[in-house]
Amino acid sequence: MDEITAPVDLGSPAGVLNPAAVGFARRARHRPVVPSGAKGGWRTKRWEYWGILTPELAVGLTIAHLDYASTLQLYVFERGTGRETSLEPLKILPSYADVSLPDTLPPLTAFGAFGGAGLRFHDADGGTRLQASSPRITADLFAEADGDVLGVVVPWSASRYQYTLKDVARRVSGTVTVDGREYPVGGEDSFAVLDRGRGRWPYSQRWNWGVGSGTVDGTRLGLQVGGKWTANTPATENALIVDGQLHHYDGELEFEYDLADPASTWRVHGPWIDATLTPFHRRTAATNAVVISARTWQAFGTWTGAARTPDGTEYSMDGLGGWIEEARNRW
Repeated sequence: MDEITAPVDLGSPAGVLNPAAVGFARRARHRPVVPSGAKGGWRTKRWEYWGILTPELAVGLTIAHLDYASTLQLYVFERGTGRETSLEPLKILPSYADVSLPDTLPPLTAFGAFGGAGLRFHDADGGTRLQASSPRITADLFAEADGDVLGVVVPWSASRYQYTLKDVARRVSGTVTVDGREYPVGGEDSFAVLDRGRGRWPYSQRWNWGVGSGTVDGTRLGLQVGGKWTANTPATENALIVDGQLHHYDGELEFEYDLADPASTWRVHGPWIDATLTPFHRRTAATNAVVISARTWQAFGTWTGAARTPDGTEYSMDGLGGWIEEARNRW
């Protein structure tokens, strides 16, 4: 794929993909303006997802707008007790007072508030402040922005295309509170991941996505792998970040796993990587509403294996924390 090095519009006012936007970027270069509503067949998707992994917690915070509906997610897995706590309200035909997901270059502020949940993600002061509130879960976190990211456009067709930005190795600090118990967040073993999406999707889609972060032998690493949804396009969302520098890879990867066994390992391999995630927990989530059907199998765990940069330097993945998933959605 070509590298995007200057700001570029994702689509035209008519909602057709701008061919100049197809490629990858190591900064947020895409202005992801996508017209909403019936003009595009009600297929426009916008979301901001933050995943946080610490020695004590796995956390998911999501604001999503799907033209005709919005969803929020607050999810916490407490590693010490094995308890999951989740709130996922859905609102049909939301207003601007319910949710805002700007189609702009950073800095930006995204928010969502309905169904007993409130989320706000605000870029400022060299990072992003992540705030969440609900009767059972609250969070106030700061995710530092201190290295390359991976921005990719997936062009299924002129009228169906997706911009995604993955920032997978951000240091994070703050607090998360679950049912009155406060967990401090910080240190080298805690990290945050941003998954940003703007685009116009086909109705049905399936994908794999995996991330890892940590310091191995004095080198800070970030791993980003994905597949299935990019097949038969020129796009890939595969990268290794070494001490803040992004290395992007073309070509599809192989994902091997067994959804019937929650404890099974997940292997990812290809020309530049052979790595396995051994889970400490697998989350299964399903939504079956009139307008939205989704199912996700997400395994949290520890990576082993190795990956190579294009110059042939090999880096151990042993001990990286992270997660990997399969998702199937009809939106």
